Amino acid sequence: MLRRDITRLLISALLTGGLAQAADTRTSATVPGREQPIAIEHSDAQQARDWGLRAEEWTRYRELMRGPLGVYSPNLDPLTALGIEARTDEERRRYAELQVQAEAARVEKLLAYQRAYDDAWQRLHPGLQRVTLPGAGAAATPAMSTPPSRAAVFVKDDCPACDALVRRLQADGGAFDLYLVGSRADDARLRAWARRIGIDPARVQARTITLNHDAGRWLSLGLPGDLPAVVREVNGQWQRQP
Repeated sequence: MLRRDITRLLISALLTGGLAQAADTRTSATVPGREQPIAIEHSDAQQARDWGLRAEEWTRYRELMRGPLGVYSPNLDPLTALGIEARTDEERRRYAELQVQAEAARVEKLLAYQRAYDDAWQRLHPGLQRVTLPGAGAAATPAMSTPPSRAAVFVKDDCPACDALVRRLQADGGAFDLYLVGSRADDARLRAWARRIGIDPARVQARTITLNHDAGRWLSLGLPGDLPAVVREVNGQWQRQP
């Protein structure tokens, strides 16, 4: 009799423990679902702050990228997207100023790293000349890899003076590297610009003319004056040519 009572108690305890464990499992499974919106909201708020935007501006950016703008240009940054779709001149100026500030901060970091890189090279390999091997990527050196004897030509779209300069340089037959400022790493935009200007594909294939995204290089040089600009490296310094 005592043995049967003990057996019933053990079975009851096991069943009770199993049900409690199952209840705990079901409860824990629902917790992430309740916390997820909070995590998403926190992430959105942080990203908005990173870009200097208000919460409602970040929401509008996400809505814009779910529409036609995101289809045509899926890699647009928030400031560019909001600036393109600005509803007022005031909005457009605000996003332009934010973007200039962000770009200036990025370039300053790039220059600071360039200085640290140069110092490290001189400290570790003082007698070794730096070269960029054919096919080497940007990791070979963060500096521009244009050879000293070759001109770097900085231009922008919707610039008649830029168009005229590039056409003249191409007609002269010299080798040069083109950098399109404001291309936003859009290859289609760069190719369309080259076709409009009349860049000879054979020259590009032969690498006597190269087409490149500016990617902040023009700002990093810190040279005065507007575009277009022809620059060359003279005694280790990039100088604007007349």
